[in-house]
Amino acid sequence: MNDIQERRKFAIAVAAEAGALALSYFTNRDNLVVDQKGAQDWVSEADRNVETFIRQKISEAYPEDGVFGEEHEAKRGLSGFDWVIDPIDGTTNFIHGIPAWTIVLAVVSDGSTQVGVIHEPNVDETYVATKAAGATLNGQPMRVASDVELACGTIAVGYSNRVEATNVVPVIAALVEKGALYHRNASGALSLAYVAAGRLLGYVEEHMNAWDCLAGQLMVAEAGGLVEDQDAKKMIRVGGRVIAGPPKVFETLIAICDEVWGIDVN
Repeated sequence: MNDIQERRKFAIAVAAEAGALALSYFTNRDNLVVDQKGAQDWVSEADRNVETFIRQKISEAYPEDGVFGEEHEAKRGLSGFDWVIDPIDGTTNFIHGIPAWTIVLAVVSDGSTQVGVIHEPNVDETYVATKAAGATLNGQPMRVASDVELACGTIAVGYSNRVEATNVVPVIAALVEKGALYHRNASGALSLAYVAAGRLLGYVEEHMNAWDCLAGQLMVAEAGGLVEDQDAKKMIRVGGRVIAGPPKVFETLIAICDEVWGIDVN
C-alpha cells in the first residue's frame, strides 16, 4: 500500500472516531463551553478537543507530517505531507443544535490535495476523494449533477465575516435572476460534498480557509465537476475564493463571481 492509500485509510478511520467524539459533545450541548471569536464566528470546547484528538492520532501515526488546523497552531512537517483539518465545520449549527456539521480532513503534497475526507456523524455519511481515483459516498461512486440547468438547480452561497457583507447580495441576486435557487447551511465543507454528490448544483464563496474547502474541492473535481485551479500551499497560507460546479454551469458561476468580486488572479 502506497503513502497516499495508507493516509486515505487512516483519514477515514480517524474522521469516524473524531465524529463520534464530536457527537458526544453535540448530544450534551447544555454543558458545552462556547466562546465567540468574532461576528457570527464561534468556537467551542468540542472544536478544540476534537482537533487535539485528531492531531494526536496524526502525530502517533505520521510524526513527520505537517498539520494545519483551525483551532491550534500549525505544525511544520518534514515528510512532504501536510494534513489540513477542521474538527467541526459548521460550529454555528453545532452549538445551536442544528445537525448540519462535519469533520474535515485533507492530505496535501506537492502543492495539491491528494486525499479528502468529510464525515457527517449525524447521518453517518462519509465522503471520500483521492486524486485521480474518484470520489465516493459511503463507498459508492459520486457524480456531480452534470445534466441539470442552472435554472433547475440550487447553488450554495457561502459567506463569512472575512469579506464585505455587500459582496454576497449581488451574487444571490444574479443567481435568482437566472432562475436558480440559493442555499446556505453554514458548513462550506458539507456544501461542497453535496455538490460532489449531486445534491447541490454548485458552490461559490468569496473567501474560504483551506481547512474548509480543500477536501470538498477535490471531491467535486473527482466527481466530474470543475473547480478553479489553485495551489494548495497558498490556500493553506492565505485562503482564497472557491467556485465549484458541473461543467455545464461552471463558467456561468465564474462570470457571476468575477463581475461582483473581480477577476481572480490566484
